[in-house]
Amino acid sequence: MSKGEIIVGLDIGTTKICAVVGEVQGSQVDIVGMGSHPSEGLRKGVVVNIETTVASIKKAVEEAEMMAGCEITSVMTGIAGGHIKGFNSQGVIAIKGREVVAKDKERVVDAARAVAIPTDREVIHILPQEYILDGQDGIQDPVGMSGVRLEAKVHIVTGAVASAHNLIKCCNQAGLDVADIVLQSLASAEAVLTPEERNLGSALLDFGGGTTDLAIFSQESIKHTAGLALGGNNLTTDLAVGLRTPMASAEQIKRRHGCCLSSLVGKDEVVPVESVGGREPRKVKRQILASILEPRVDEILSMIQMELENSGFSRQVVSGVVLTGGSSLLEGITEMAEQIFNMPSRRGYPMGVGGLADVVNNPMYATAVGLILYGARNREEKKFRIRDSNIFNRVASRMRKWFKEIV
Repeated sequence: MSKGEIIVGLDIGTTKICAVVGEVQGSQVDIVGMGSHPSEGLRKGVVVNIETTVASIKKAVEEAEMMAGCEITSVMTGIAGGHIKGFNSQGVIAIKGREVVAKDKERVVDAARAVAIPTDREVIHILPQEYILDGQDGIQDPVGMSGVRLEAKVHIVTGAVASAHNLIKCCNQAGLDVADIVLQSLASAEAVLTPEERNLGSALLDFGGGTTDLAIFSQESIKHTAGLALGGNNLTTDLAVGLRTPMASAEQIKRRHGCCLSSLVGKDEVVPVESVGGREPRKVKRQILASILEPRVDEILSMIQMELENSGFSRQVVSGVVLTGGSSLLEGITEMAEQIFNMPSRRGYPMGVGGLADVVNNPMYATAVGLILYGARNREEKKFRIRDSNIFNRVASRMRKWFKEIV
């Protein structure tokens, strides 16, 4: 049997760097390898130390190469952080009573993206939501339809140029080409949302170590994106301060015994806690852990709820909230989300892949698996480019396009 195309998803997160290798044959995606390594060069989703980030990427990629039995040269990588901003835009062009062709789709999306963007920001995604032909809305693909006026509604995601550039630089220094940069919440949605949730309307909450990202989907398209520079690391810090224990110990306690709803914890449950400075370890009631974690999780989810209300799309979130990312494993988080959002809530596990699916069957790998699925679905798309890099080629290709249209 011939080998399929290899796509690698590299999730460069605040707490871990994870490389997942996928083999694509037609519409089937099989996981063939995975490598993970603690991340030390990022803060709140943004690279703050290139050297340590490069070292972590190399170790994660080496581990994935060994498991997959192949050499990794190109990766799809995710981007997140408080610098990510998304907004909706609309464009319109004249069709002159003929059939809509693929070139018209490109033109109307170009018209929609013609908005002023500051020079320190770069467009990461232009995501078509729907097309409107002569007042008829809800069209997913207008090619072949006849009309006079074509409109497009798109969602534009922008990020800081410096953050995207540093991400690419880290990958390049680790000996990897970046095939594309994808918004992490968009990648996670590829892995954890069902077609029904995308259609009916759902809110995806990617609860990571350094950031919490929101993506709202409805009628099979993305409606709103937002990022919050708070995540699981804030919970760990709160525990370290509240229990007077080292950060590494606080992280272990959070993962093993953490619960963010006091009502779910028994009164007699106790947890061993390591002390600072060589003092004797002690035992603490698990209720105290919950009382430290509950206010912080409540704060993060309440801020997301406020963002959801302000977006104007809260009424379109019919099927509920899907929580994914490593911090979504915290006990009691789905129950708290149901209370705060007042709608159904569930944890999102990666779906739609074969092979070593059990190895990546964890919300913390949703982004890496989603990057592979996104790459498999958008293989024909152009690669991400930093603004002003290779500007001459960009202008030349645009002029060639114009000449072809004139001829």
